[in-house]
Amino acid sequence: MTAPRPDRRQALAALRFVLGFAVPTALYYVLRAAGVSVYWTLVVTAVAPTAVAVVRWLRTRQADGFSLYMLTLMTLSTAISFVSGSPRTLLARDGWLTGVSGLWFLGSVRAARPLAYHYTRPLLQRRTRAAGVAADWDELWERLPRFRRVWRVASVLWGIALLADCGLRVAMAYTLPVDEVPALGTALYVATSLVLIVVTNIYYIAIGLYDGRSALYAPLAEPAPAA
Repeated sequence: MTAPRPDRRQALAALRFVLGFAVPTALYYVLRAAGVSVYWTLVVTAVAPTAVAVVRWLRTRQADGFSLYMLTLMTLSTAISFVSGSPRTLLARDGWLTGVSGLWFLGSVRAARPLAYHYTRPLLQRRTRAAGVAADWDELWERLPRFRRVWRVASVLWGIALLADCGLRVAMAYTLPVDEVPALGTALYVATSLVLIVVTNIYYIAIGLYDGRSALYAPLAEPAPAA
């Protein structure tokens, strides 16, 4: 079987991203309409995505930082669902997990490769090649200090935004009517994602990520250091 083309992989990644938010929210309201209690509805909508993530991990066995990050969040989400008996605590679960995500992004700044690098590479590597950058991201990472800085800065931007999202999400969970929170939480995910996409892309354009002639890539014209 041939591997999906890069543009198809990007479309599939975007589809999974959207479904990851839309399906649990839709499932919540379907179960509530069927008379299922708030607590058990929230448990089911937490466990189902975790089961899917575990099955996907068992099939691919991807052990990179991003896969570990996603699997950890899913596991924490499931654990919180079974430990807490309070619907509002379960509603606040997404906020606390978003906060963990924010801290993970910030903490990864000093990792071998920050989380923003792993998160963005499947979507943007083809775009940098289209901009005239022949080298793959592994080579760019090894040879370009400014390229490494791009993903450390991006990780900080994501971390700060996710911590702000966490505060709003927890406040909604404890102050708004219970059945309004899932839909508003999904809307907040979309809003936070859109803001981050706009802000980070402005930064990428300013730094020259999408321009193969920019100073960012100037060291590629020099001979690669001997191994």
